[in-house]
Amino acid sequence: MHFKKLLYSFIMGILALALAACGGDESSTSGNNASAEGETRVFKIAHVVQENHVWNVTAQKFGEELRKLSDGRFDIEIHPASTLGTEADMVQQLETGAIDFGFMTNAYMSTRQDSLNAWFMPYLFGSLEEAVKMRESEPAKQILEELSSQGLVGLDFMFAGNRHVLMKDGFAESPKDLKGKKIRIIGSPAMQSYWEKVGAGPTAMPLNEVYTSLQTGVIDGIDIDLDALVTEKYYEVAKYLTLTNQMTFPTVIVMSKAVYDSLTPEDQEIIRTAMKNAVDWGVQEAIRREESNLQALKDAGIEVLEEIDPSKFQTVTNEVRNEFSKKSDIIKAFIEEAEGGK
Repeated sequence: MHFKKLLYSFIMGILALALAACGGDESSTSGNNASAEGETRVFKIAHVVQENHVWNVTAQKFGEELRKLSDGRFDIEIHPASTLGTEADMVQQLETGAIDFGFMTNAYMSTRQDSLNAWFMPYLFGSLEEAVKMRESEPAKQILEELSSQGLVGLDFMFAGNRHVLMKDGFAESPKDLKGKKIRIIGSPAMQSYWEKVGAGPTAMPLNEVYTSLQTGVIDGIDIDLDALVTEKYYEVAKYLTLTNQMTFPTVIVMSKAVYDSLTPEDQEIIRTAMKNAVDWGVQEAIRREESNLQALKDAGIEVLEEIDPSKFQTVTNEVRNEFSKKSDIIKAFIEEAEGGK
């Protein structure tokens, strides 16, 4: 009997220590860094670019801001380089809430919403700084609001830089230099119209096919921003860069409306503030990269024509602007405000 009592006392002591330890662990996880359920909510972000691209870096900055403003209740998980599918797939997943945020190319989204073609009106911005100013304009805000009809919440515009032309042979100083040339573009109504009116053969193709197509001569050149040109290393297979500045290139940052509506007003405000802080930082990073990317390309041996005369493209510019102004009052107002701000 004495032995049984000792054994019983020993077992009860072990159980007491175990319970005390569990209680200590539980109390240590409570506090500002835990949600009501004691867990951090992780939001999924998807996009098409590489991890060193400025859009991805801005997404990472958003994560930092989100963690700070939510006291650690919110975090992010980024899926870069189309790992969750094409942009059409991403939008479908955003609509259902399978993905929380998308950094979508304005080019793809302009195939779904006419007003987004405003950003692609030719020669509207002589520099990335000019394009960034339009982010806060009333027409730009109206464009974002229209996205609600697609089950999306438009949060902001972020930029990769202005669009230029990289060719295998020669520069692109005027439409005659581009006539008959096969130019890779991103599928977008305004981009398609512009390049057709220039007299080139616009060829839409996925980003991951461009390098080989340039290398083998399937295409003669590409319509590209400097950040993608550097990160995708197209300078290895084509050597003539003309800084045309014919368009700018935003990403449309959207959130699943289903997910957004499930949040409290306070948490919705945290999302919006964190994103604005991130993009305010990101646009300055993009401007800085315009200079550093250009220098990197020169160092890599690229031939660069830094200035052209936009008036040589004036006829095409007028035709495209008139065409799309008739499709959307927002585009018309966007052009007028951008022109008035110069």
